[in-house]
Amino acid sequence: MTDPPPGPADCSSPLLTRRREQPIFSCKAHVFHIDPKTKRSWIPASASAVSVSFFYDSTRNLHRIISVEGTKVRRVGIITVEGTKVRRAAIISVEGIKAVINSTITPNMTFTKTSQKFGQWSDVRANTVYGLGFGTEAELNKFIEKFQEIKEATRHAPAGSAPNGTSSTPTTSTNASPVIARAVKMDQVDSYLPPPPAGELDPKQAGALHQRSHSLSGLQQQPSESPKHELKGGASPAAAAVGPSPAASSSEAQLKYENDRLKLALAQSSANAKKWEVELTTLKTNNARLTAALQESTANVEEWKLQLQSYKEENGRLRSRVLELEAGRGGDTADLSRELHQLRLRADKLEAEGKRKDEENRKLAAGQPDPAAAKAQEESMKVGRLWSRRTKQLRGQLSRLQDQLEMALSAQESQHKVLDTLNMQLRG
Repeated sequence: MTDPPPGPADCSSPLLTRRREQPIFSCKAHVFHIDPKTKRSWIPASASAVSVSFFYDSTRNLHRIISVEGTKVRRVGIITVEGTKVRRAAIISVEGIKAVINSTITPNMTFTKTSQKFGQWSDVRANTVYGLGFGTEAELNKFIEKFQEIKEATRHAPAGSAPNGTSSTPTTSTNASPVIARAVKMDQVDSYLPPPPAGELDPKQAGALHQRSHSLSGLQQQPSESPKHELKGGASPAAAAVGPSPAASSSEAQLKYENDRLKLALAQSSANAKKWEVELTTLKTNNARLTAALQESTANVEEWKLQLQSYKEENGRLRSRVLELEAGRGGDTADLSRELHQLRLRADKLEAEGKRKDEENRKLAAGQPDPAAAKAQEESMKVGRLWSRRTKQLRGQLSRLQDQLEMALSAQESQHKVLDTLNMQLRG
């Protein structure tokens, strides 16, 4: 009699009926869990880079992400008889092996790339947030592509059901017994996930994980701040392994080096901050000075405008005064010119009369002396002397009038020069 296929009552998980299934996709990564208390830091879940694989549960039509850490597995077969039916079950005894990831992919699950080599996703059913640190960005991108591909497949796939027609939910670490849950995990990956050797952990890869700060989405509500990628208690991932190893020593040395480098960067940042504060103070002082200078310049511009207006008004007054002076000086100059012309004519007439008298005197002196003629000559000489004095007086008056005329013309010319200078200043 052939044994019937195991039903849903054989084990708490139908994955036990799908032994040695091949993973859809596998990669190496460091696994981290979010700190359940603070929700702000990472706790290393693996001592080194472990295999992280995508599996398909054909019984329940589910996709899972599973990763384990350890080496020893022992299987125990159990046969039960119920009437005429024989039931078989496989229970796996795990020694030194722990499951670091057991996550069921749902359509609303999102994988977030938080840095160049680190990503995370939230599993509400497992009540945790998983973080993966990869050696290269290319590996992270491949994982993201596969995650999106499988998520789309789960979105379009029909809901799974148990063989008896009742709907079933995936068994996680929160609703199954520890032994059966571990057996389910190891039953899928025991034959094709060899334990990574201790020397396979790259110190640079381990150290790079602690250089990243990540924004972690909460399980039901996203926290206000992004938790930093740090190790709980300051321990490195290698410190979680049993016993010291060269990889652990290298990881600790790398962590110390990174810590010293971060301290140096912090000190340099503090020094730069002080320098920036001094520069900011200097800029504020210069800004205040420039503002004061600008205000002073504005006030000076207003003052210059007022001065220009006053200069224009003064120029107008001076123009009017010059026109008045030109009009007044023009009349005086004409009068002086006419008087000067009359004086010149009178002087010429007197001079001609004097010459005529002198000629008569010479003629009389040449003839015989006559008392009457002598008397007439004497009177004529007196008149000639009087005309000479009068002529000299007129010539002196003429000279004074000519000097006054020249002074008036000079004053008028100087006023014209002043007006021309003012006009040039106003135009400039």
